[in-house]
Amino acid sequence: MSSTAPLKGPVEALLFVSDEPVSAARLARVLEAAPGEVEATLADLAEEYREQERGFQLREVAGGWRLYTHPAHHDVIENYVLSWDTRRLSQAALEALAVIAYHQPVTRAGVNAVRGVNSEGVIASLVEKGLVREVGRDKNQGNAILYGTTRTFLEKFGLKDLDGLPPLAEFAPDDQTERAIRDRLSSGDESTVESEPDSAEDHDEAADDIDLVD
Repeated sequence: MSSTAPLKGPVEALLFVSDEPVSAARLARVLEAAPGEVEATLADLAEEYREQERGFQLREVAGGWRLYTHPAHHDVIENYVLSWDTRRLSQAALEALAVIAYHQPVTRAGVNAVRGVNSEGVIASLVEKGLVREVGRDKNQGNAILYGTTRTFLEKFGLKDLDGLPPLAEFAPDDQTERAIRDRLSSGDESTVESEPDSAEDHDEAADDIDLVD
C-alpha cells in the first residue's frame, strides 16, 4: 500500500468541498499531517486521475490545488447545464433578472423603472436563491443598493461570462422596440415607477418564482 494512501480520502473530501484552490500547507494544518506527506498525496491523486482517465482532474493553480472537470467532457457538461428547466422562473422573476443582467450594477429603482411596478419582493427572492447579489451602493441615489448577477446565475444559464448574454435584438421584433428597450434600461428615473407594490400575481410568483433544478 502506498504511504500516502491513508491521507487520500481526507484530502479528496476537503478538495470536494473547496470552491477555491487550497494549498498543501493549509491541508496539512487541517489534517494535522506533515506538509511533505500532503504534497505527495496530492501528486499521487493527480497522477491517479490521469491514469484512470477520470471525469475530473486535480490541478495545481494559483498557489493551491483544486478539482476541475476534465476538458474532454466539457461539451457534455454544457449540454447538461443548458438542459436545466429555466421555465419555472416566473415572468416577474425573469423580467427583474433580465434587467439586472443587462444593466448591472443597477438599483431597485432602475429595475422598477423598466418593469413599471415595485420589484422589491421579486429581487429579494432572486437574492435568496443566489442568482442576484448586492454589489455596492449608489451615492447619487441616496446610497441605494446596487444589484448584479452572481456566479450561480452564470452556472445555471450555461454562460462563461456576461459577454455570453444574447444581444437585446433577439428579444425585440424590430429596431424601434430594441431602441425602446435600451432607452428604458438606461433610465433610472424613479418617477416612471408606480408607487404601489407588486400586483397580486407578482406576489404569488415571488413566493415560488425560482426552482431551476428538479
